[in-house]
Amino acid sequence: MDRDSSNPRLSLAHDWLVGYRGGEGVLDCHARLIARDWPRNEPTRIYTMFDNGKAITPAIDRLPRTVSFLNRVPGADRARRWLLPLYHAGMADLSRKVAGDHAREPIDLVLSSSSAAIHALRVPEGVRHVCVCFTPPRYLWELGDQYGQGLMGVGLRVCSPVLRRLDYRAAQDVTTYIAISTVTRERIRKFYNRDSQIVFPPVRTEYFTPGGADDLNAEDAAKLASLPSGFLFYIGALEPYKKAELAVEAAERLKRPLVVAGSGSQLNRLREMTRGSKYITLLGRVSDPLLRALYRRSDALLFPQLEDFGIVALEAQACGTPVVAFGVGGSLDTVIDGQTGVFFREQTAESLAEAIGRCPEKATVGQACRRNAERFSEEANFIAMRRVIRESLGSDTARSS
Repeated sequence: MDRDSSNPRLSLAHDWLVGYRGGEGVLDCHARLIARDWPRNEPTRIYTMFDNGKAITPAIDRLPRTVSFLNRVPGADRARRWLLPLYHAGMADLSRKVAGDHAREPIDLVLSSSSAAIHALRVPEGVRHVCVCFTPPRYLWELGDQYGQGLMGVGLRVCSPVLRRLDYRAAQDVTTYIAISTVTRERIRKFYNRDSQIVFPPVRTEYFTPGGADDLNAEDAAKLASLPSGFLFYIGALEPYKKAELAVEAAERLKRPLVVAGSGSQLNRLREMTRGSKYITLLGRVSDPLLRALYRRSDALLFPQLEDFGIVALEAQACGTPVVAFGVGGSLDTVIDGQTGVFFREQTAESLAEAIGRCPEKATVGQACRRNAERFSEEANFIAMRRVIRESLGSDTARSS
């Protein structure tokens, strides 16, 4: 079957489509880049294990999707972690569907974005597979407290030796690995024995800016007006590994106002912790316009967690706001210690509170924060990913080491 080398056929793959977080922001950029640079008569297809049908972004929502048989399990999108032992069976099912689509019309390259199992998608011979890896799956390679407890923890300890072997074997078939950060590149080398290039995830620097109209609706404007001036800010999923409680404890120690935005399993715990507090405001989930306004008005963003990258640290800097960050993982790529924020070295409220006291004032580092964030713009991501895709399409080998 002849292929049009001037307009190759590209497909996308993503672990699951059940909501919008940082990974879906990366997928959105991939979808827009392909639509702009490699247009086809039919829209690019997305292969995924789970899809709950909810809207994510316009660029993603317009694309047809092929799902694995796992999506037929009732409540699969919410119970997907319990189906982990079946992920490789789901990937085998998706791989057969890719092969069927390829037989009808050849696919030149699959671009996947993975932190779970989609990198295990087996593509037909001659098809390139470029994987943007957020991290090798932590539940297999770096079991932490969030995975090691209860019935799920027991299941992981029983299944993980086999699942690790399958995961390692699958990683050897990927043509090219793209790491989202230095720490991810190190993990890919450690766990998969594979080299990778770094392409940083995109930041919406055209949206998150230091100045301009807030464009708030009446409800959000009222929320913003009710907040104290000169507050510290935390934004993120309220889950155990995000360590939001450290931000709360540090603000209480310093007697400084803290605004917390986000929702998750720890929300009720934080409500109990902050009941009657004069300093802590819990906003829950916030809209993009309100988030931007909060970045603009806060003295500093508190970033107490270990992240593979950490997009919110750069959104804050794009708005001219310094970051007080746990000095490990993705923060080492995104925050310049002493120039666009400060690092703290121990994941404790005491260490965080001490670092808040050392954080440079926003008025003195706002421009440096903005310049740093601009290095991670969507256009910078487009340029880097365009180069990776073109190099992979021009390669004579189906796998790079």
